Amino acid sequence: MLGVLASIYGRFIERRNRRFDDGTTPVTSLPARTISIGNLTTGGTGKTPLVIKCAEILAGQGKRVGILTRGYGRKTKTCVLVSDGRNILADPAAAGDEPVEMAKRLGQKAVIVADADRVSAAAWVKEEFGINVFLLDDAFQHRQAARDVNILCIDATDPFGGGKLLPAGRLREPLDAISRADGVVITRADAADVKGIRSEIMRIAPSVPIFEARTKIARLTPLNNVNPASASIAHTKGFAFCGIGNPENFFGLLERENYDLAGQMRFRDHHRYALSDVKKLENAAEKAVASYFLTTAKDAVKLAGLPFKKPVFIIEIAFSIDREADFKALL
Repeated sequence: MLGVLASIYGRFIERRNRRFDDGTTPVTSLPARTISIGNLTTGGTGKTPLVIKCAEILAGQGKRVGILTRGYGRKTKTCVLVSDGRNILADPAAAGDEPVEMAKRLGQKAVIVADADRVSAAAWVKEEFGINVFLLDDAFQHRQAARDVNILCIDATDPFGGGKLLPAGRLREPLDAISRADGVVITRADAADVKGIRSEIMRIAPSVPIFEARTKIARLTPLNNVNPASASIAHTKGFAFCGIGNPENFFGLLERENYDLAGQMRFRDHHRYALSDVKKLENAAEKAVASYFLTTAKDAVKLAGLPFKKPVFIIEIAFSIDREADFKALL
């Protein structure tokens, strides 16, 4: 049954892309240079750290950066100004967890807006803030907005979504869509062998440049003003939890960097934490004899004010791209 549904979905995607390719469906140019960052699969591909990295590069070049994102999982449907480049103006319920995470990381380096209609959002942001470069978050399939650069993320730990289209697999569109990209970034390249992935990309799009991105833990940031030095992390066990698209990558990163975990817990992607979740986590940590919690920056934006008894530490990652000079030139 899933195969039949995937076939129907595939025909729909093929017709949709053909209409964009032949001009039947109009494409609207945004009022500034536009860089799209997206992926072929559902779930987490390490795209948000790449958006942040690109914003940092562009802001470092003196650009006024505007990030346009759909804000997946938010409760509102209207256009939301997440950050005006000075202050964070919306919470995860109104804006989505990833836009708020980006706003916290970027500070004054970008204006961030959540709106499903990126074309109309761009016009307003340009007029209001004088943006001279747009980053479209999760927009590889959002072809209504024209882009000057199309960057595709491929997760090294699950590059091609099982090779099947939704709902049989995790592919949003067929692999030949890679040929639309101006550059491919293989994320989490330190967690898997990328030779086969590079070969498949080169078979489909031999002229598209390929970059490899790696993540490592840069530091632990305490939640709720807990002092890491006083929390006695050394020689104790931690309990990791997250509600992200690919939890195994988070747990794997902790293990590769030699964190001693007594247990772990997964929540659904974009999970909104409640008091009942805190109790569930605290009970599990007690049974596992864990002294503290570890979680992601994406989860952390939804945890403020919740009454954890054990210290909670946010894993802050450093994101690096090989051949960075070539990547900057692409932007």
